[in-house]
Amino acid sequence: MKEGIHPKYAPTVIKCACGATYTVGSVSKDIHVGICAACHPFFTGKQKLLDTAGRVEKFNKRYGKKAGQASA
Repeated sequence: MKEGIHPKYAPTVIKCACGATYTVGSVSKDIHVGICAACHPFFTGKQKLLDTAGRVEKFNKRYGKKAGQASA
């Protein structure tokens, strides 16, 4: 590598809004994020699936099994 052209790579602390901190290597000083793996609903298992428009029922009504239809 050439001398003097690369940014300094050093340990950096990433701080989340939930209070979690991670130490990683980066060229940035301190990094602040709004959401991380500790508080994101997908990773914590608290994800909620909302069907506000009734799309599942609409799909089942349009393409689902009809009454009296046998399953194959």
